[in-house]
Amino acid sequence: MKNTFKYALILFVGISILFTTGCKKQLNQTPKYGLNAEVIYGDPSNYINVLAKLYSGLSMTGLKGPAGNGDIAGIDEGFSAYVRVLFNLQELPTDEAVCGWNDPGIPELNKMTWSPETSFIKGMYYRVYYQITICNEFIRESSDDKMSERGFSEVDKARIRVYRNEARFLRALSYYHAMDLFGNVPFVTEADKVGAFLPDRILRADLFNYIETELIAIENELPFASPAEYGHASRSAAQFLLARMYLNSKVYTGTERYTDCATYCSKIINTGGFALDDKYTDLFRADNNTSPEIIFPVIYDGINAQTYGGTTFMVCASLGGSMVAANYGVNGKWGGLRATAPFVNKFADTTLDSRYQFYTTGQTKDITSLSTFTQGYALPKYQNITSTGALASNSATSAFVDIDFPMFRLADVYLMYAECAVRGSASAGTALTYVNYLRERAYGNATSNFSALTLNDIIDERARELHWECTRRTDLIRFGLFTGGTYVWPFKGGDVAGISVSDHLNLYPIPTADLVLNTNLIQNPGY
Repeated sequence: MKNTFKYALILFVGISILFTTGCKKQLNQTPKYGLNAEVIYGDPSNYINVLAKLYSGLSMTGLKGPAGNGDIAGIDEGFSAYVRVLFNLQELPTDEAVCGWNDPGIPELNKMTWSPETSFIKGMYYRVYYQITICNEFIRESSDDKMSERGFSEVDKARIRVYRNEARFLRALSYYHAMDLFGNVPFVTEADKVGAFLPDRILRADLFNYIETELIAIENELPFASPAEYGHASRSAAQFLLARMYLNSKVYTGTERYTDCATYCSKIINTGGFALDDKYTDLFRADNNTSPEIIFPVIYDGINAQTYGGTTFMVCASLGGSMVAANYGVNGKWGGLRATAPFVNKFADTTLDSRYQFYTTGQTKDITSLSTFTQGYALPKYQNITSTGALASNSATSAFVDIDFPMFRLADVYLMYAECAVRGSASAGTALTYVNYLRERAYGNATSNFSALTLNDIIDERARELHWECTRRTDLIRFGLFTGGTYVWPFKGGDVAGISVSDHLNLYPIPTADLVLNTNLIQNPGY
């Protein structure tokens, strides 16, 4: 099923959808098609191909791949990949990672000194709204009224309704990232006439309510995980996104929703559709599409869906120094990403915990120079080889990887439930069992199991289990540790040892160009 869906991504190139969102373009634009839109949507067999474009927006950067016809103007195409910019914004400003490159925007993220002009912030903002725009178009064109006008059969209508709900999930996911990263943002739906107005600004709490309403509406309309084709959204994916929103509700709305979070975690767990992988490392290998743990992946293919973003970036950027690229299934070392000492120190048992995957030969733990790759432990968590050690599909050149990005997985559900329990909104005994499942997998036995849980245990266990999976910034904000001086790490605030930073950095700024073009928008405080 993985390959079937990936080939659909490539097939859609033939439909020639083109949409460019430059830094000086408004957000309420329509996708431009090489063929008339009615020609595309008038054929019910085309809808799966258009849906593939919506999914591929999370992995691919344009139609040609890996470069040459990008979706977004004004930024290097490889830099604009959804998962890559999300990783940069969620990991580089935290204790988990630094990057040694001097590409515009990277030093600012390492040091938390960004501005509305920082390129990767703009890249994430426009990537999110590119996704929202093409999802809106699909949702509008797949309405029951449209399908009836086109004379579709009831069988075709039923199938396309499922696709429409998947598109609603993808739109909700991108709106979630907009809410989490930027706060109060532009708001458009399929009901808005494209290009005829400046989008209104929606308050963060109101956007939370909108996303919640959308996800609840489609939750039971999406297929269960087992019949859902690999790479497609299932009802468990919608439930996961609701749980994550509820976990962070106090940040987004001012009101705690931990009980709701625990309820939705239990829904996922009780389906019995997911199980922990036997080996932690298998989750980040080239055949992780076989994992029983991954709830929603972003899929990649080293031959058919090539991109310099996503997991190719995560593998190659993590290699340098004395590391041998071929050992990790690729042909080059980009010499960028390393881990900081405070994060490394969260692993008390460096030889027993299988999640301790640092490469230390020739590397120092401490970092005083961001540009020196041998300062800071390397972390080859993602490796382009299979769980059995075999070569991945693109073994001839190994320039691009097959590893799917596990955006949602069962271990996170266990940890979300556990946090709700520690905060008084779920069963403490059940939570302890769930967290110890992760500990037993990591250590191979129960010798390092917790006897009780504290909030400090939870935030540190999330780091050990979910590092480099684009959760860390959000977690630190929820625990009140991202800004201020309670917890510092190397280069926080631009200081080698780390210093306190202003609370306004809990939100990224709205790009200046959008503020100029859309007078309905207001810059986030402090910028």
